[in-house]
Amino acid sequence: MNLTPIRLFIRCSQRPSAPPQLMKNNQRIHNFGAGPAVLPIEVVEEVAASLPNILESGFGLLEISHRSDVFQGIMDNAINSIRKILKVPDEYEVLLLQGGASLQFYMSALNILRKGEKADYLITGGWSKKALKEAKRIGDAEFIWTDEQNNFKMVPNNGEYEVRDDAKYVHYTSNNTLYGTQYHNIPDSKGKPLIVDASSDITGVDLDVSKHDIIYAGAQKNLGPSGVTLVIISPWAMSQMDDDIPSMLNYQVHASKGSMFNTPNTFGIFVLSKVLAWLERNGGMDGSIKRNLEKSNIIYKELDRTDFWRPHASKDSRSRMNVTWNLKNKELEEKFIQESLEAGFGGLKGHRSVGGIRASMYNYIPKESVEALVEFMNKFEFKYSEK
Repeated sequence: MNLTPIRLFIRCSQRPSAPPQLMKNNQRIHNFGAGPAVLPIEVVEEVAASLPNILESGFGLLEISHRSDVFQGIMDNAINSIRKILKVPDEYEVLLLQGGASLQFYMSALNILRKGEKADYLITGGWSKKALKEAKRIGDAEFIWTDEQNNFKMVPNNGEYEVRDDAKYVHYTSNNTLYGTQYHNIPDSKGKPLIVDASSDITGVDLDVSKHDIIYAGAQKNLGPSGVTLVIISPWAMSQMDDDIPSMLNYQVHASKGSMFNTPNTFGIFVLSKVLAWLERNGGMDGSIKRNLEKSNIIYKELDRTDFWRPHASKDSRSRMNVTWNLKNKELEEKFIQESLEAGFGGLKGHRSVGGIRASMYNYIPKESVEALVEFMNKFEFKYSEK
């Protein structure tokens, strides 16, 4: 039988490629991308060294069995680090799953909510809107506050919304990556159980686990690579689940199998364990909170210095993770993106649904990268300011 070769043409992403000078010199770019985000270079090198032989086991990192004692040790270390860093109460379950926060929008509601039961959502951007959409498939889920009419420039203050008396829980998104807003206090749920999507600021800001009943977070911003999802579940939440929930979507099933009901993301969990180990060596949560505050202060100081820049978020709702802004002359925004890339700064283009500029400064982007960006911004302003 004659086999005719098939030629595949794959259209690559339209994101601009790395500057030629960086590619030529094998340098790392200043990565301000919104995720997957920059990791500590020590971790990247440690992972690379483990690819052919992980922990002297003789197995390659991409080949190790999830049923092996070696990987069980990796999983245990990762879970223990999470418990230590986040001060997770002993009675809470800690799971490492797959599917990202996008699956948790549905899964968290599916495990708690029943048809006809009410759930209240605080809407601060695109991700919380998507969470509400999925919850509506299950029960009487409604928003009790939104800033959409103001283009999501702020998060609510306590007292600006009313929780329904018979709501089963209140859901919020702690940090809004698209618009650059963030809660700096836990929203008042009026005593109702609290669920939070903490994907983009977990381990980067203070988080009282004991005041929440479900915490979920995609790993690809502050915990490690894409493909791993952290879920932390209170005893109350664990008690709400019915047997008719499909096994792959049932928290009780995953908890009973130690996050290995099906084959987990072995590579991602290994990297996550190394990231958490790095965090513990570098001051834990206190260290990351201090560094993130310093980094965000540097760039907000520049944005407030001149009206050449137009910050998006209201000052009291500004995110320490994702800083968003426009230029006074919007025609210069594409020049800013292009020239910043040529200067070695990547990932600064705002989300396609929002536009403008966005600098994502998660745990592991160094302070030096932020200082270099501000220096570039000064030069860009001088170059294009109206004389």
